[in-house]
Amino acid sequence: MGLEAVGDLALHIILRKLGAEESARAACVSKQLRASASEDPLWSHFCAQDLHLHQPLDPHGNLAPSFKASYGLWRESFSMYPWSLVKRAKRCWAKITNWLSLHFPEAHSSLNKGASEADIQHLETQLKVKLPLPTRILYRFHDGQDLHDSLLGLIGGYSFYNHLVNVSLLPLHQIVLETKHVMPKLGFSATPDYIVVASSSSTYSQKLFFLNCTTGQLYVGTANLLPDAEMLPCVPNALLNSVHDHNGDQQQDGMLLWLEEHYRRLENGIIRLREQEAMRSISQFPEESPLCSTAVTNGVQVRCSSVFVPEFSNLQDNTQRHWVIRAYDVVVANVNGEAVIGKYPLLCPGEQEFVYESCTPLPSSSGSIEGSFMFVPGRLADPKGSRFRVPAARFPLQLPDYIF
Repeated sequence: MGLEAVGDLALHIILRKLGAEESARAACVSKQLRASASEDPLWSHFCAQDLHLHQPLDPHGNLAPSFKASYGLWRESFSMYPWSLVKRAKRCWAKITNWLSLHFPEAHSSLNKGASEADIQHLETQLKVKLPLPTRILYRFHDGQDLHDSLLGLIGGYSFYNHLVNVSLLPLHQIVLETKHVMPKLGFSATPDYIVVASSSSTYSQKLFFLNCTTGQLYVGTANLLPDAEMLPCVPNALLNSVHDHNGDQQQDGMLLWLEEHYRRLENGIIRLREQEAMRSISQFPEESPLCSTAVTNGVQVRCSSVFVPEFSNLQDNTQRHWVIRAYDVVVANVNGEAVIGKYPLLCPGEQEFVYESCTPLPSSSGSIEGSFMFVPGRLADPKGSRFRVPAARFPLQLPDYIF
C-alpha cells in the first residue's frame, strides 16, 4: 500500500511525526502529499513545537498570512545558522519570557526586541571579536534589557547589609561601551577575546560578567578583578562545545547554558521573586531542597539557604542568634549574638515573612551553616510564655557549578 492510500488523518499524523523538514521533502513526492504537507494545522503544530509560536508571526512580530508562511519566514531569516540551534535558543527565550509574563511582567517589558545581523556585525567590528553562534542567535531574539529600574534585572541577585546586587543583560550598544571602558583596565587590550555581557552596580563594587568569544565560556569577576583580572567560570567547562561550528548541531556556549539553567531554576521554583518595601526582584537565594533547609518548631518555620557572592570572593586566599559555620566539616566559626541584624522582628500568622540576609567568608569551596533562633511568645516587652529555641537546619555553602 502506498503512503497516499493511508487516508488524510493518518497521513497528517505521520507528517507531524516526521517534522517540518521531512514534511517539506515529502511534499515534493506527489500532489496528494504536497496538499497534505501544506495544510496550515500541520504547520501550526510545527510553529508551536519548534518556535513556541501560537500565532503565525514573522521574526519581527508581524502577522504572517499563514503558519506555513510564518515557519518559512523564520527559516529564511535564520538561514545562516544551524536550525537546531535556532530552535534551542528560541525555546530558551520562550521559557524565560513565559515565566516573566506570568510572574514578573514589569521585567518582561524591559526586554528589547531582537538585534539585527547588522547590529551584531557592528559590535564585532567595534570590539574586534567574533561572537559564538549561540550568543549571536540569543541576541537575534532579544537585545538585552532596557532598564528604568535597577531591580528589574533578568538574572536578579541578592542583598545583605548595604550590598545590593541585581544583574541585567546588557544590550549590544552598552556591551560596546562597557567593554571599551572596562577591558583596558584589566590589561586585556592585547587579546580582545572578552566582552562585558551582564552587570550590576552595587554599593561597594560592580558585578561584571564577561563572555570569552573564543572559547564561549562566561566568567564573573571576583574581588580581585581590577587589580589582577581575576575571574571565575560561570558554567562547567566540560559542557562548552563547537561555539563557532556552523555545520554541527551540538553548539552550546556559556551564555546559552547559563540562561537555560536560569529558566530551569525559575520554572522549578528553586529561585523566586522577593518583595521588599513594595519593590519586587528575582532573588538568587534557593528556596527548594537540597540547597535550602527547612525546620518547623512550635509553628515557626525557618528556611535557610546560601548564594555564592563572587564579587567578594578572593581566589588568592581560597575561597540572639547562634551560627555554627563549617568548612569541610570542620567548625571554623561559632557565632552568638542578640537580635537579628540589630532587629527584634514581631512575627504574626499569615503576615509577611521576615527575611534576614548576611554574608560570611569561607576558606574552602565547600561547607555548611546551621544554628538556631530564640523566640519569645507574645512580645519581648510582654512575653506570653516561656522562650523556646527554633533550629535553623544545616544548609550547604559550596562553590556552585553555575554562578549567577
